[in-house]
Amino acid sequence: MTPGESDSTTTWLPAERRAISVIALIGMLRMFGLFALLPVLALHAATLDGATPILIGMAVGAYGLTQAGLQIPLGALSDRIGRVPVIVAGLAVFAAGSILAAYSDSVWGVIAGRLLQGAGAISATLTALIADATRDGVRTRSMAVFGVGVGGAFMLAMIFGPKFSGHFGVPALFLFAAFLALVAAFLLVALPADIPRPETPRRWNFRPAFRPELLRLDIFVFLLHAILTASFVALPFLLVDRLELPVTDHWKMYVGALLLSLAGTIPLIIRDERQGKGSTIGIAVTLMLAGQLVLTFAGFATATVFGGLVLFFAGFNFLEAGLPARLSLVADDDSRGASLGLFASAQFFGAFVGGLIGGRFLATGRPADVFFVCVLLAAIWLAMQSFGRFRST
Repeated sequence: MTPGESDSTTTWLPAERRAISVIALIGMLRMFGLFALLPVLALHAATLDGATPILIGMAVGAYGLTQAGLQIPLGALSDRIGRVPVIVAGLAVFAAGSILAAYSDSVWGVIAGRLLQGAGAISATLTALIADATRDGVRTRSMAVFGVGVGGAFMLAMIFGPKFSGHFGVPALFLFAAFLALVAAFLLVALPADIPRPETPRRWNFRPAFRPELLRLDIFVFLLHAILTASFVALPFLLVDRLELPVTDHWKMYVGALLLSLAGTIPLIIRDERQGKGSTIGIAVTLMLAGQLVLTFAGFATATVFGGLVLFFAGFNFLEAGLPARLSLVADDDSRGASLGLFASAQFFGAFVGGLIGGRFLATGRPADVFFVCVLLAAIWLAMQSFGRFRST
């Protein structure tokens, strides 16, 4: 890789293009396995021995706890021993957790499998590998490609998960997730051989990851995934119990909303690239808050629920891609793995907390209570964005 070859042009070199394609596909396959479970796992957990509302929420969000605990050490480990060994090990652990959950007939067994899935904490390492393989001038676009790939996996998973589990059951969906993780591990052989290894730090140093501008992004991604996971604890019950939609038809609601939400997401991306202003984050959060308000107070008809999801996804899709791209540019080169590890830890801890929030407030039997808590979380985020002094990079 020769940084001076194309200076700061936004044109990818062939090796960069190949690396981004492989890494994005690995990320898509891994996240597809998680996303496909999202719209059906709460309903499945409710049928298991020992299920309670709070344990249903834990089954949905438990993977986030171990992800949160291991992203920082594994990200830092990848700074020392290289990215690929950490990715291979993480995918193997994820597959093992998927198999455990598939063969469990109690809610506690599924929770244990989800915790083991989360122990394959490679999100930070994948993102750091993208940063290793690209120059500064194309890194934001490369991160965006990765984010778009994950977004595409999300959309496809919303179709696949309900339809597949409707025919074969959720345990088979766990086994399919394990298979995809193994396929992703084999794809690593297609990476370019000349990706620079991260310079091994002389000592373990997590201090650069705790700079204020990085911590602010960590808090943002925590809130983003807390809201997402809590929403998907409640949404399946809203669609089944209130709207009386069969599980096999849920994908139509999700995918239609995702497609229409691009009308909001794409202008946000263009605005952010051209102006690079933190106010774009505020607009995206406002869209999420508006969507949650609709779900809270107007979640009694298919049309209003659909509209609420369109608003929510328009903001979510932008933030899911934009936040890691911002952090990758702010983080120091020699501690990028650790910085992205802290970021990913905040992301997945948010998923765990969101699962607990969803289970706790779903206990009332009213999904609207969960959505209202999400409104409050989005309002807290907006307050931070309005009164803080966030500077995009």
